[in-house]
Amino acid sequence: MLEPGAMEVPIAGTVSTTVAAVPAVHNPRARKLRSAVWQDFTKERRADGNCVAICNHCKKQLTATSRSGTTHLRNHLAICTTTSTRRAGKRRKLIVRRILNNKSSTGRLGDGHASGDDHDNDSTHFDQELSRQDLARMIVQHGYRFSMVDDLGFQKFVKNLQPQFSMVSYDIVRADSMAIYASERLKLQDVLLKTPCRISISVDMWRSSTQMDYLCLTCHYIDHASDEWKLRKKILNFVHVDEHFTANQIANLILEKLQEWGIDRKLAAVVLDNCTSGDSVATELVRVLQPRRLLLLNGNLFHVRSCAHILNLTVEESLEETSDIINRVREMIQNVKFSQERLQKFLGTAKLLQIDQKMLVLDSPNNWPSTYLMFDSACYYHDVLLRLAEQESHYAAFLTPKEWADVKALTEILDALSNTMEKFPVENPTANLYFNDMCEIHVLLNTWRNSPSPVVAQMAGRMLKKFEGYWDLTRQVMAFASILDPRYKMKSIEYFFQLIYGNDQFTAKATIEAIKQNFTSLCNDYEHSADSLKNPSVLFYTGNSSSCMSSVYSNGNDSKTFSRITLSDARRGLDQYIQESSSGQSLKSDLDMYLEEAVYRQKEGNQDNFDILGWWKSFAAKYPVLSQMARDVLAIPVSIIPLDSEARVLNEYLSTMDPSTVEGLVCAQDWLRADTEVANTDGHADDKAPRGDEMIVAPN
Repeated sequence: MLEPGAMEVPIAGTVSTTVAAVPAVHNPRARKLRSAVWQDFTKERRADGNCVAICNHCKKQLTATSRSGTTHLRNHLAICTTTSTRRAGKRRKLIVRRILNNKSSTGRLGDGHASGDDHDNDSTHFDQELSRQDLARMIVQHGYRFSMVDDLGFQKFVKNLQPQFSMVSYDIVRADSMAIYASERLKLQDVLLKTPCRISISVDMWRSSTQMDYLCLTCHYIDHASDEWKLRKKILNFVHVDEHFTANQIANLILEKLQEWGIDRKLAAVVLDNCTSGDSVATELVRVLQPRRLLLLNGNLFHVRSCAHILNLTVEESLEETSDIINRVREMIQNVKFSQERLQKFLGTAKLLQIDQKMLVLDSPNNWPSTYLMFDSACYYHDVLLRLAEQESHYAAFLTPKEWADVKALTEILDALSNTMEKFPVENPTANLYFNDMCEIHVLLNTWRNSPSPVVAQMAGRMLKKFEGYWDLTRQVMAFASILDPRYKMKSIEYFFQLIYGNDQFTAKATIEAIKQNFTSLCNDYEHSADSLKNPSVLFYTGNSSSCMSSVYSNGNDSKTFSRITLSDARRGLDQYIQESSSGQSLKSDLDMYLEEAVYRQKEGNQDNFDILGWWKSFAAKYPVLSQMARDVLAIPVSIIPLDSEARVLNEYLSTMDPSTVEGLVCAQDWLRADTEVANTDGHADDKAPRGDEMIVAPN
């Protein structure tokens, strides 16, 4: 049955369709057959004088009068069951289009490999050079092997897809890939040099399967080149280092790479959570940079730790001192899983007690989240394990009542910490996100320290000591980020610090005042800096917000459309200044205006969807100094999730390559992947779908 869109025009009547050979007679008025469809049809005249079009593939006859046109002939080709027709049709319709890299700046489609419209005169233009570049870009972007160009299956696929393409060799595709790296590096360097805000960096140590060490240097900054402010993360270098490198050598290498990129004079902060001798490296970096007066607050904000790393260190080091109870739970579960027979007995008991089946977890050493899951599953099957203990009293592997009480108490602590850790993976981890969560952990540890349970009190006491030691390094940066969150300003700091210090209100007030004074000092540094004065976006608005700025971010409005700075905005600022200065009122600083105004209130249920970067972009004209601070502070990577040591291992493919090729592939893949994610922002791509680019960073 034919589809409606592919309806054929039959030859009417019962007259015989036999085609009589008619001598060719020149007709000066006959039109030339120009349509490309006649490449697949032959036009012949019947004995009755009417013309027919005979399909060259299936020999079917269709009407071919001057009034019938060629649409029905094309429709027939689309449904022709002959294999040769389908292949020929697909090849004729294959039009490859190329979007040039400068699309974002020009807004126009670039020249393609092939061009042509779906008209009668289909034509294609093949470009071998551009196809080579596309092949190399695909290999880099998805982490494919260079040697795939030697695979017979891939060669056959490409040959069928485009017969004109001349397959390149391993060496050529490698050279093309390195050329992409060099080109993309120049583009990124240009972006970083033109970025007016400060840039933060994170440093991670990687290892290949051949036991070669690499240093991965990553930058974090706010990109405001487009209509929206976006948090960007780019790998700058992936450098081979000797395993015997000292802290000074690592610090000098970092400085050398930053100077090559031209960003050593615009640093905000550094995260060294996964760097060998991180504290010593940070000390050396501050020693070199501090005399140049290039750091915020003379370097007091430079070295920070990520929240996830602080919690991991706090829990892991504290659990080491509770190894006895952990080993007891581990032995009990190993006993249950010792054989299939014992496991079936366990499951049968659970079914008898009408307990729904759930995985009985055995943890991995030195991995506290798995230890929490082991404790949680043991508590879930508490009744089942007690029944087994009664039936098998000769086994010493089962817990005593006191041990069960300790396990349940520790599980409650780990559950609270695990819930906090689960909040960390987000799309745009700005520095303001987890200040409240970290303060809540601090309050809970204070509470647990006074627990009547000795094991809880001891565990919480150890955790609190370690937490305060690690948290002290990062607390000020996160407090600044919380102040720059218009939903909280100073409120979170005042509320939580009074809870944390409890009866010691003098310390609480002193700590709050110290943070406010340091924030004011930083604001003054920005206000007097040459960068702030040269920024064209600085428009000095004074007074309250209602007379200066009309924005969609009025309280209770969650719209994501931001107002833009216009000439009328600048004029309103001038008019207000004249009015206030004439009435004897003094100018107010950004900080004074910002803190005097009420906090921004969202609608109920939308707290996690607040776009803080969009808010500051909208209010950049009103708070020019604070908005610059926001761009620098909010990009500090205290909210990132550091990779554990097992994840920081190169796969076998990259481990066999020389260090320069490894750096080129890892960096170029990161840059191309970021560009693809930006391009697909409106495409609603599934972020959870596995990507081929995981080949580069995931261990085999």
